[in-house]
Amino acid sequence: MFKKVLIANRGEIAVRIIRACRELGIVPVAVYSDADRASLHVRLAEEAYPIGPAPSAESYLVIEKIIGAARFAQCDAIHPGYGFLAENPALARACGDAGITFIGPSAEAMDQLGPKTAARRIARETGTPTVAGTLDPIASIGELTEVARKVGFPVVLKAVAGGGGKGMRVVEGEGELASAWRDAASEARNAFGDDRMYLEKYLARPRHIEIQVIADHHGHIVYLGERECSVQRRHQKVIEEAPSAIMTADLRRAMGEAAVKLARAGGYTNAGTVEFLVDAERNFYFLEMNTRLQVEHPVTEMVTSLDLVKLQMRIATGEKLPFTQNEIELRGHAIECRIYAEDPGNNFFPSPGKILDRSAPGGPGIRLDEGIYSGWTVPNEYDPMLGKLIAWGQDRAEAIARLRRALDEYYASGIKTNVSLFRRILASGDFQKAEIYTRWLDDFLRTEPAGQDGWGDESDPTTNQRTEEAVLVATAMWYGSQQGSAGANSSGAKNSRAAESQWKADSRREQVDREPQR
Repeated sequence: MFKKVLIANRGEIAVRIIRACRELGIVPVAVYSDADRASLHVRLAEEAYPIGPAPSAESYLVIEKIIGAARFAQCDAIHPGYGFLAENPALARACGDAGITFIGPSAEAMDQLGPKTAARRIARETGTPTVAGTLDPIASIGELTEVARKVGFPVVLKAVAGGGGKGMRVVEGEGELASAWRDAASEARNAFGDDRMYLEKYLARPRHIEIQVIADHHGHIVYLGERECSVQRRHQKVIEEAPSAIMTADLRRAMGEAAVKLARAGGYTNAGTVEFLVDAERNFYFLEMNTRLQVEHPVTEMVTSLDLVKLQMRIATGEKLPFTQNEIELRGHAIECRIYAEDPGNNFFPSPGKILDRSAPGGPGIRLDEGIYSGWTVPNEYDPMLGKLIAWGQDRAEAIARLRRALDEYYASGIKTNVSLFRRILASGDFQKAEIYTRWLDDFLRTEPAGQDGWGDESDPTTNQRTEEAVLVATAMWYGSQQGSAGANSSGAKNSRAAESQWKADSRREQVDREPQR
């Protein structure tokens, strides 16, 4: 096993990897930008090294700085987490050149399966169904128009190097093609440094279902069931769950075997995810492969009882998978929601700032992966995800009930969060019946926009005030009950006011008692 691992990431995923390292007896090493000097992952790591200014292009995305820090700390390996350099084959190659193990697939496998058009070509070669569209990047507006007419509108433009909904545009008619291509290419260039685009037929109301695969260096590849990621806002996943409510044993086997075949054809090793769209008739179509750990990996861990991060590290050291396909069993149901520092009442505008106070939910079946603490300032320079709240239950109904309860327990003040959004989603009849699709949430928000009918937010000062008033009334009632039934019968209101005064006086006395003597 490795002695020291550098985590080339930040936030909750860095914390997640640090904890896995500790459990394996590995020394975790962090890197941080100027904006992350006080971050939780820096506090938890055994060692931490600065890598530059706040902009990721000058810190977390600079391969030379990552390799330099790993060499200085004498690390055996680098774990990229997700985002940043996780799917960049250049980092894997740089690790090889430096004699450092890259905890992930090889650079060659990333080249084969990372670019969307290259992966689509392999999918077709292996007989995996794909959505109609181009296999190569589009060269001109003329070619784009010709292919779109042949495929039929609506179509969707996607960035070859894309992810997270960036560089993606749905086009309803020919008149929108030129502007959509220009805007999507510009967004892709800014996000990925690559403005190449390809085109697919746009499917009406599909479900987004992905298969988790994991492969060792001895030719063993298995799939660990599926995750449903259909609840998305503007093409970005918001809620994920495992298993999918529409899954059958035959469909799971067909999709799992297709994912394994694709991974094998690309020479894939370590953890990866093959994503599909599934139509109303349960026909599935290859979408893309993510050659890294996914944000939503905890729901798979909850239903399989496997630790994917530990498996990644064991595989990277050359160990064989400790189980076969037939030994994998799915138990219960898990749902994850991504908690962001953003304001649902203001078009989900980011809400950076200092976290004044917070409380974390717990109890049966609850897991919280996060990278924050009270007093920490959420920076404005990065993705505003604070963490992921996951609930497990014996079935989907229990998982929903536990997640709703946990969301009611979640509290963070000083910033806005999207927790109120999840309360509304989980209360929706459509979600509870699993009648969802990739644009369901966008449609839901159009009919029930934020800020209407008590969206609220746990960090709203008025909410806090109401909570304090409720505590005050409850305390007053308790004091009133101690005064005896006679007084209560004569004047409940009078006793409540007296009890409130008594409570305030006791509070002041307690405050004085706690004051240090001068």
